[in-house]
Amino acid sequence: MKNYLVFDAGGTFTKYAMMDENAIILEKDKVPTPAYENHTKEDFYQILNSVVEKYRSRISGIAVSMPGMLDNKTGYCVTAGYLPYLCGSSVAVELSKRYGMPVSVENDGKCAALAEYWKGSLKDCTNGAVVVLGSGVAGGIILNGRIYRGNRFTAGEYSYICTKDDLPQEMDSYWGISGGAQGLARAVAKYTGVDWESYDGISIFSMANEGDELVLKGLKDYTDALAVQIYNLNILLDLDIIAIGGGISQQPLLLEYVNKSMTELTGKIPLRSVSPYVPVPRITNCRYYNDANLIGALYHYRNIYNS
Repeated sequence: MKNYLVFDAGGTFTKYAMMDENAIILEKDKVPTPAYENHTKEDFYQILNSVVEKYRSRISGIAVSMPGMLDNKTGYCVTAGYLPYLCGSSVAVELSKRYGMPVSVENDGKCAALAEYWKGSLKDCTNGAVVVLGSGVAGGIILNGRIYRGNRFTAGEYSYICTKDDLPQEMDSYWGISGGAQGLARAVAKYTGVDWESYDGISIFSMANEGDELVLKGLKDYTDALAVQIYNLNILLDLDIIAIGGGISQQPLLLEYVNKSMTELTGKIPLRSVSPYVPVPRITNCRYYNDANLIGALYHYRNIYNS
């Protein structure tokens, strides 16, 4: 059985794992990601190199998950999120030349969707989506059993969705702000009067699980807005299932509130007066959390190289 080295490049850390072809993690660790200030592409490659050299004799290929709009075949980065020094680089091609072995690169949100499609909540579904709630809103879309990328590799970049029609637009006019961790913190702070920057997902759900009424009101506002975007996504694509990922999705209360918000939304839609049928999406949690991008990156590698 072949083994592979898989990287998940994040803004703070780059996680890595040696995995077998069935995504069983044999070894796992992380290294600091070079911050975009005062660092270059070569600095990033040196970090990867320090890991590759430890495993080089035991692996058959390398798979990478990273942020940005990128060509999934060459790894060419149109954008690279919090790794801007990689913009304009063909990461897969460059790493393959450096190590003399196959290398694949895929967007991190799409990797999360591929992981769920391969072994998780989207397994055996034909059309589905993953919505990852983190610092922004990421994810991927499965259509007809394949990841959908679009003509310019931007499909599934939910953070760019406009949530307001105000002009000129502010950053909170985009789903990446209103639907991410900052959006939840702001929704809660509106009721508590506390500076939103003092909140994180752990503290919010700790209070929510204890029944704090003000925090629960903020959570309800947040899931009401989230339900609208999930409803729109489902109307556009007619999906079998939508799986929610990200750290806060591990909280059972979140899924409970999202489904409650969706039931209220679809029950109030005026279209019911002319059409009794209003599609209600099936919403669940992702199966994988911290390892989703690693698993999805390996699945993408296997598809690219038929391994």
